[in-house]
Amino acid sequence: KALAGWGLSELEDSAVLIVSELLSNASLHAKVTPEQIIETRYFRSSGALRIEVHDGSPDRPQPRTPDPEATDGRGLLLVDALADEWGVADRAGPGKMIWASLSLQSAAERNATDEGPGHG
Repeated sequence: KALAGWGLSELEDSAVLIVSELLSNASLHAKVTPEQIIETRYFRSSGALRIEVHDGSPDRPQPRTPDPEATDGRGLLLVDALADEWGVADRAGPGKMIWASLSLQSAAERNATDEGPGHG
């Protein structure tokens, strides 16, 4: 609903998948305890939507090439494919923040392409 309120409905599918993958990675790999939390934050700037997932683990995620038969290991590959930029940063206190950015310009270009000749 926040994306629609910000006029960014066109980013919803990508944003939801990015959040899902980052939260899955954090819950699986961050060794979260009852004392630790995973926090998500969203920011809209004039040029991008920024998604952040904070967790208490200092371990940084590493993209990997999954075995073709594996049912996991593709989360960061999906984030890399969907986001215009992404990265990992230290945060105040223990842990890290993984962030992904979706360009508003890219979204506008995708919409223009979708509405071009032959569509609709």
